[in-house]
Amino acid sequence: MDRDLESVQQMRDMVSKAKQAQSMYMEYSQEQVDQIVKYVAEKAHLASGSLAKLAVEETGMGVAEHKKMKNELSSMGVYESIKSEKTVGIIREDRNKKITEIAYPFGVIACIIPTTNPTATAFFKTLISLKTRNAIVVSPHPTAVKCTIEALKVCNQAAVEAGAPEGLIGWIRKPTMAATSELMKHKDVDLILATGGGGLVKAAYSSGKPAYGVGPGNVPVYIEKTANVKNAIKMIVDSKTFDNGTICATEQAIVVHKNIKEMAVRELKNNGSYFLNKAEKVKMEDVISPARNGLNPKIVGRPAEKIAAMAGLCVPPGTRLLIAEEDRIGKDIPFSIEKLAPIFPLYTANDEVEAKEFCINLLNIGGRGHSLSLHTTDEEVIRTYGLEMPVSRIMINTLASIGAAGATTGLMPSMTLGCGSYGGNITSDNITAHHLINIKRVAHGIKDVVVPQPSRHVQNEWHDNSNDNRVEEIVDKVLKEINIQSNTINSETVSDIVNSVIKNYQ
Repeated sequence: MDRDLESVQQMRDMVSKAKQAQSMYMEYSQEQVDQIVKYVAEKAHLASGSLAKLAVEETGMGVAEHKKMKNELSSMGVYESIKSEKTVGIIREDRNKKITEIAYPFGVIACIIPTTNPTATAFFKTLISLKTRNAIVVSPHPTAVKCTIEALKVCNQAAVEAGAPEGLIGWIRKPTMAATSELMKHKDVDLILATGGGGLVKAAYSSGKPAYGVGPGNVPVYIEKTANVKNAIKMIVDSKTFDNGTICATEQAIVVHKNIKEMAVRELKNNGSYFLNKAEKVKMEDVISPARNGLNPKIVGRPAEKIAAMAGLCVPPGTRLLIAEEDRIGKDIPFSIEKLAPIFPLYTANDEVEAKEFCINLLNIGGRGHSLSLHTTDEEVIRTYGLEMPVSRIMINTLASIGAAGATTGLMPSMTLGCGSYGGNITSDNITAHHLINIKRVAHGIKDVVVPQPSRHVQNEWHDNSNDNRVEEIVDKVLKEINIQSNTINSETVSDIVNSVIKNYQ
């Protein structure tokens, strides 16, 4: 069979099974749902290490130890954040307003999984879907099929063992673009949960279905002059090298105040950063974006030493980051775009105004609405950036990559981070369970109102055909108005016309 046809047929079969399973799952109680979600989370957590290794082996991206942490956050971390939520039946009652809120699911959810975080995203989307009595059909990324499906198998087996109906968790074994596209438009798919590139997200929003999609994250990190530079640099380097930069909330460009630049450069070098000279920078630009029309996918999630070798550069063993000083920003400036790899441009700001300009310009070329990282001890600076930056989350004095996902902050643990209207998304939230339920409301009347009666109008004279005198008055009036000169029109003719009109009108 043709590969596209086979893939599309697999998708249709999975959607059909998911729809049947979801109709059964609709009857489950909150207690039953919670037992299933807990058991699946526990089993996923146990498999975090082995699946992390499988993901690195298959995709060639990232660091197994770091992917294990992401898998753990996306399993038990997500579970802990949603375990107490009510998602079945009556979820809230307001006795004062006499409103009862009742949750009901979307139905079948189409889930698109990225190659950068395949197993963690599979865990995360499965758990929030199960918690809300939805079924899911997953389209894995073609370069991460094996590890994504293995993660889903772990979840599926656990769900069935805990009492969930068969078919509630489905996937396309041989994903193709044709099958993914048709999945998002399938008549029995009720919601799309898309995590991936800009083109994919646009396709999700254009499908005609309700959709949660997220935009890219070209995250600036500003080291303000009052920052604890040593701590800030350590966190930035650890964050940028976490899973080799594959998380969309990872810092993408350093902006440093001139007063502390020398100290920042020294600390960057102390933490394994290699600064490229002008000639090396040119070579690296050709590796980051060979045709200046986007990111070279071959560098995504690769370690710094391997990327340096791609550019023909020899860097010291143990190099963690590649950095070049930069003062330009644009989609055709390779160092300034989102890189998803351990590579940094370093911008020097002469004052606070220039620092903000650098940050906003970086966001404007591909990261609006996503995230910004700030290292400072000045509360006024924090307030100013919070008010003025066009982003949905600002991480203060922490690792942006995992902080935005809820690992080091109080933000909701999530692998799908909304960018709001700044980024053309429907929400600015960290997507979680409550985004996957609808709420119906039962509302009692609590206010008495007096409805005014319509004013009494004079009865329309066209309705009064009981009085011949009225007809005669109308005829006389018409004759005077038209100033009849013709002998062919007389009062009897007009009278006949008036009576006819009145009769038809009635």
